Amino acid sequence: MQIGTLNEGALHAQLKEWYRRPGDLLEQVAGGFVVDLVRGDLLVEIQTGGFAPLRRKLELLAQEHPVRLVAPVPVGRRIVRLSDEGEVLSARRSPRRGRIEDIFSRLVSIPSLLCLPRFELEIVLTHQDELRVHRPGKAFRRRGWVVTGRRLVSVEERRLLATPADAAGLLPLALPELFDTAELAQAAGIERRLAQQMTYCLRAMGVLDTAGKRSGAVVHRRAA
Repeated sequence: MQIGTLNEGALHAQLKEWYRRPGDLLEQVAGGFVVDLVRGDLLVEIQTGGFAPLRRKLELLAQEHPVRLVAPVPVGRRIVRLSDEGEVLSARRSPRRGRIEDIFSRLVSIPSLLCLPRFELEIVLTHQDELRVHRPGKAFRRRGWVVTGRRLVSVEERRLLATPADAAGLLPLALPELFDTAELAQAAGIERRLAQQMTYCLRAMGVLDTAGKRSGAVVHRRAA
């Protein structure tokens, strides 16, 4: 077994295999850290969860190398219930669809990294299976069905954010010059909480400015 694969989840392993090209090196040591994939001078790290645990690693690696963080966003999800033996008991599509803006809920922990000239973020829009097994007494709201893992079904799209301006490109074109998070949420078709995370990240990147308040709500505008 290679370095770093012992605790690797199925989704992470599948994304790594999907992403690799001939000549890529897997599980290499760089700057004292184990990196998922090395492609020439480029270091690639795949993260299926939150970004906060990677902050220090990415900051240090980006001082010496070009670094790309690859992050899957599930735009479609199927709930698969399994027996203890791994047999599929049922499968249904989740009514919730993700979208590319969901990346900001994870980016809030490292928004300034996109300002580094050697760092970039690649968003991979995916369809995934969410695997669940029955564990009575746990996961009360799911009637004892516990999530045990995720697996990749297909990739729908990928988008590279290499600069803060690329991240600002995710703002809806229909936004007025001055807007608050309620207007952003309505224009983008997202929840208010996600709109707040989005504006926080874009302010930290320097591509969004505050322009006072309106009826108690902070007003934003694109930075000049």
